[in-house]
Amino acid sequence: METLQKIALSLNIVGGLNWALVGLFDFNLVTALFGADSIITNVIYVLIGICAAFNIGILFMHLNNE
Repeated sequence: METLQKIALSLNIVGGLNWALVGLFDFNLVTALFGADSIITNVIYVLIGICAAFNIGILFMHLNNE
């Protein structure tokens, strides 16, 4: 489970950095690498969203354990 948590956190960090690039420079690294209408781009966005939901679950598990 710890490995899955690290993977999810890593993908969320990548997603957060991508949003920072969009906000600061209007540059989307994911679409620059894979194209705006690419299925790979959509899969990456979905994976990052799933990881975010997973991390929210982890947060609430830790809050309930305290």
